[in-house]
Amino acid sequence: MRKLPVFSAATLLAAATLGVMSSPSATALQPPVGITADNLSTYQTNGIVWAMAQANGVVYTGGTFSAIRPAGSAAGTNETSVANFAAFDAATGAPTGCQLNFTVGSNNATVRALAVSPDGQTLYAGGFFGAVNGVGVSSLAAINLATCAVSTTFHPAASGTVRTIAATSDAVYFGGDFTSVGGQSRGKFAAVNTAGTLLPWSPNADLPGRALAITPDGQNAIIGGDFNYVGGTYSHSLAVVDTTTGALTKAYPPGFLDATSVTKSIIVDPASNAFYTANEGTGGGVFDGRVALSLTDFNQIWRDTCLGATQSLVVHGTVLYSGSHAHDCSSMGEFPNSTRKHLLAESVTDPHLLSWYPDTNDGIGEKIGPRVMAISSSGGHDYMWVGGEFTTVNGGAQQGLTRFADGPDTGAPTLPQTAVSSIDPGAVKVTWQSSTDNDDGTLIYNVYRNGAATPVYTVSGDSKPWIRPQITFTDTNVTPGVKYTYRVSASDGVNTSAQSPNAAATVPATAEPYATQVLADGANLYWRYDAAAGSYNADASPADDSGISVGGPVHAVSPGAVPGSKAYTFNGSTQWTYSDRSHPTPSAYSVETWFKTTTTSGGKLIGFGNLATETSGNYDKHVYMTNSGQLIFGAYTGSTRIVSTPTGGYNDGNWHQVVATQGANGMRLYVDGVLKGSDAAVTTSQNYDGFWRVGGDNLNGWPSQPTSQFFAGSIDEAAVFPTVLSPAQIANQYALGTAG
Repeated sequence: MRKLPVFSAATLLAAATLGVMSSPSATALQPPVGITADNLSTYQTNGIVWAMAQANGVVYTGGTFSAIRPAGSAAGTNETSVANFAAFDAATGAPTGCQLNFTVGSNNATVRALAVSPDGQTLYAGGFFGAVNGVGVSSLAAINLATCAVSTTFHPAASGTVRTIAATSDAVYFGGDFTSVGGQSRGKFAAVNTAGTLLPWSPNADLPGRALAITPDGQNAIIGGDFNYVGGTYSHSLAVVDTTTGALTKAYPPGFLDATSVTKSIIVDPASNAFYTANEGTGGGVFDGRVALSLTDFNQIWRDTCLGATQSLVVHGTVLYSGSHAHDCSSMGEFPNSTRKHLLAESVTDPHLLSWYPDTNDGIGEKIGPRVMAISSSGGHDYMWVGGEFTTVNGGAQQGLTRFADGPDTGAPTLPQTAVSSIDPGAVKVTWQSSTDNDDGTLIYNVYRNGAATPVYTVSGDSKPWIRPQITFTDTNVTPGVKYTYRVSASDGVNTSAQSPNAAATVPATAEPYATQVLADGANLYWRYDAAAGSYNADASPADDSGISVGGPVHAVSPGAVPGSKAYTFNGSTQWTYSDRSHPTPSAYSVETWFKTTTTSGGKLIGFGNLATETSGNYDKHVYMTNSGQLIFGAYTGSTRIVSTPTGGYNDGNWHQVVATQGANGMRLYVDGVLKGSDAAVTTSQNYDGFWRVGGDNLNGWPSQPTSQFFAGSIDEAAVFPTVLSPAQIANQYALGTAG
């Protein structure tokens, strides 16, 4: 019989805040995203792609590279020699017949800017080069796209590198490092007509130009770069100038863009009546994100404050796609400082991130990842091309170039990591870490019991790569003494993952004493560390606050700390577990875990830190061991406040229970059910949002700091409570945990 689902309170809370629970439905490509995250077979380069333009179903790429090779070919194999330029069929990813060699005598030529004329007939190329196919030019050239022939009459002769180009029907605007064009003074920006004759236009910026776009009415040019002054007026990194006179139309005041941030790309989207900037900063607290500004008054509409050097932008439909190495979007309410994410999407009207997460690596050079993006249509499909420094795409080898399309979506969600447990005669609890799909945040899950072809339970849930809520199904149609197996699959509505490996539990005849008591005492995080493999650590509490283990600690260590349990062993250097969910600082709490070790290097057992996948900058509410095996419980109140065991020796190779509590009665530390230290005066701790961590984190600045910040030994039954456990509760748990 198919039973109605039983939800935990935390699952329902997650439904209200994250949309975890919803009707069982999903779409293969979640609107408004219109480009799949599945990368297509595409030729590669052996260097960096800096520039890109498209016309008539052909994508033109420029950069610093000397060869191209087919997809799947390793570096140095199956290569075709080129010189900093290649043209590709947008629909197939294969090279076309247009071949141009950009060279200079010192052999360090580079192409940094490409733009196509509005009529699609002329390609303008900028960079640092002295010849194209042997035709002498100076860093700016025009190519007839019908013949792939370089103009012999268009040679404005910029005195330095050209980094950005915008073409209209009668003029070519460009910016870069140069100070003169054709022997006439120009401050980083200039314009020529289509014949290559220098125009009077001269905004006169004091430092290099890197980005340039023309407004839809043709009246203004939006310029960006390193500059602080335009025409003698302060307007750091961004300004709007008249396309005829070069006079300032809009200057931006000090602080609008951080003094150490520069504008790397500008795109105009007439449909949203806005233009968008990509910014890169250096140093702490800089602006690294995107800004949306009105084409009517040139004022800001919204700002994305993600950190991670945004390099490129493109609009498709109502979505702004960006290339960067974003690593911290916590100021946007998105992912905390963690692993870099190189391709992101957001609505043109809202900077919050959409469900689109294909990825590259940092790659070579400055290790930025993507550098440039373009949309090209061919054969009834839209293709997004991305170029840059990367050498992998979606985890597979692919250098310099990649592309995505508007369909079909062929990528299945990741396999759900599943855990099954039963601690009382009336139920089996099936939990799994929600899967990810790089272009769909809402997925459908089916739970299968005992090998049946029909699911016993179906539900949909939301997830992101950095928020993968635990989902729980409690099966109450069970019989004590019977073993049940379960498998879970995930689907985006079109593509379905395989079913997870069988996970089984035998329903006990009587309730398991220790685990039942921990839950009865109100644990809202309870990691039992019973998994046989994987990074997912099921939360046995109603809060569904699962953990993720880093570095692959040893699983299934037996015997565990309490009867019938298993444990994990951590190596003391690169392994720990963190809560998938961020938490506000608790006003009252208890933390508990069991440990066994012989280490003489100490380490943190359990605690609270502001970072999950890196060493935290804020860290307290923790229990750590000194080199001598002494246990210390610490909270930070402007200074470090601790209570500790009177002696060491808890590194004796035996299992021990440690519990630390803090609330209105101050700080208390218990070992093996007995109070070992207290300070009634310390009722508060440092206030920050953070993650519960087990096995290690920062300990710099804490008294009796051990040799290692990470714990080498076995850990079991880690729990967090939102209250101060009483001495009787702690002693009772210890007694149940050590009962034969």
